[in-house]
Amino acid sequence: MDFDLSGRSETWLEKLQAFFDQEVLPRHRAWLAHVDEGEAVPFMGDLQRKARAAGLWNLGLPELSDDEPGTRLSNLEYAPLAEIMGRLFWAPEVFNCQAPDVPNMIALQNCATSEQKVRWLQPLLEAKTRSAFGMTEPDVASSDATNVATRMVRDGDDYIINGRKWFITGAAHPKCSFLIVMGVTDSDADRTSRHSCIIVPMDTSGVRLVRRLRWMGCEDHVAPIGELTFDNVRVPRANLLGAEGEGFKVAQIRLGPARIHHCMRSIGLCELLIELMMVRSSERSAFGRTVIQYDTVQRWIAESRVELEQARLLAYRCAWRLDQTGHQDAWRDVSLIKVAVPAMLQRIADRAMQVFGAMGGSDDTPIHQALAWGRLLRIGDGPDEVHLRQIFRMESMPSWSIANSPYLSAHPS
Repeated sequence: MDFDLSGRSETWLEKLQAFFDQEVLPRHRAWLAHVDEGEAVPFMGDLQRKARAAGLWNLGLPELSDDEPGTRLSNLEYAPLAEIMGRLFWAPEVFNCQAPDVPNMIALQNCATSEQKVRWLQPLLEAKTRSAFGMTEPDVASSDATNVATRMVRDGDDYIINGRKWFITGAAHPKCSFLIVMGVTDSDADRTSRHSCIIVPMDTSGVRLVRRLRWMGCEDHVAPIGELTFDNVRVPRANLLGAEGEGFKVAQIRLGPARIHHCMRSIGLCELLIELMMVRSSERSAFGRTVIQYDTVQRWIAESRVELEQARLLAYRCAWRLDQTGHQDAWRDVSLIKVAVPAMLQRIADRAMQVFGAMGGSDDTPIHQALAWGRLLRIGDGPDEVHLRQIFRMESMPSWSIANSPYLSAHPS
């Protein structure tokens, strides 16, 4: 495993860093002011045009075809770039690298028909629309995708959908034009073959946005979260994504990249938190010394650095394995980082909040959003318990027993 950046990755990293420093970061306070007032961000389109003109577009899609815009970076090449974008919650949108659209693009790349790609994938690649993925539901444990209860009943050349979805990232965005909805098409089939995924335009009769949701008091301004109901929603069979009964497969195809991209961006956010701790603690004084002179604060910062470097190596190995073997053979690595990185983000954000004091819990800093984001990631895209169970199942039982172990100095009675 060679984690050194390729020459190509270094070139794009330098270009992205320069663009971030010159075009994105200087607009951060203006972005905050607009979203705080509930306004559309007027300069986003201009930033996106500049980013695309610079070639900084669709960076997280390694399998683009020749006629699709993007850099075609590998997962490992993309990882350090995602870190830069992760320093600001809204930065990925500038480069068309935001969730849930990128995972949806990957699902469409792998499962959509040619006609579906023209109608639904191409506008996403061009940032002409936004999308969402409707899986989680209020009445079932949606961490097990096979529990999803929304019904999709075949009626001639259509499907009729009835159900309720919530915490659907991106569903409340005003530009969200379609959802990929997961529901039951055959309740008698094997548990991983009962569900299908279908593309549902947001303006279809019977689709209702019930409310916009917040998480721990924080709002996702990039991909606003929604609760939805589907009341006798009629969708053409041609909108089926993949074959009937392949909903679980479609969900897994998009969840692998979604998980690793979240972790990559979270590492960049942790880098920012460490920088904030360094600056804030050097500027504050307590009991005759600057805060950074206290052993406790030095230990917090040092522990954060140790945890961050460990997590980065784990994420890079996961990205490398995805490139080498594909998603099907990288599930253990994906689960490892999905457990490790959000927990690390929570710990580092908690330390940063302690260093900042009350300011850390205010809207003046991104610290409380980082803490909330880390907590959300421990539930979203599969909770810790699901991934830990998966990791355990991949452990091999040794061939020896305690009674005959060569590693013990004496056999127990």
